[in-house]
Amino acid sequence: MTTELTPDQLADAMPFARAMGVAIDSAGPEEVTGHLGWSPDRCTAGGVMHGGALMTLADTLGAVCAFLNLPPDTSTTTLESKTNFFRAVKDGHVRGVSRPLHTGRTSIVVQTDLFDAAGRRVAQVTQTQAVLRA
Repeated sequence: MTTELTPDQLADAMPFARAMGVAIDSAGPEEVTGHLGWSPDRCTAGGVMHGGALMTLADTLGAVCAFLNLPPDTSTTTLESKTNFFRAVKDGHVRGVSRPLHTGRTSIVVQTDLFDAAGRRVAQVTQTQAVLRA
């Protein structure tokens, strides 16, 4: 599916992601990138960025990637999301990169890698999205 939507328009279509501070930097069928800044209100105990905040970034970027790979006249919804967390984020920002692993007629699988400001892997998320017919 091709779309003429800008990264800002894609982010605006997801009010929760916008409210959480997620920014989409680039968006195309082969790769979607974005970021989320560290902030005390996005943390758990000890000033560590909450896993839910990290998942919000990953889910947002993965959803956009799936959307940009949909066949015509279809929509999508998440069936499954699997996350591995590797390190804590205590400052800076998190950058995410989503890429499709599979784009089929009934499902789309997207992998999202999250990195801290130093470029170290923070988490890896694999999402399966259902392709819904109109």
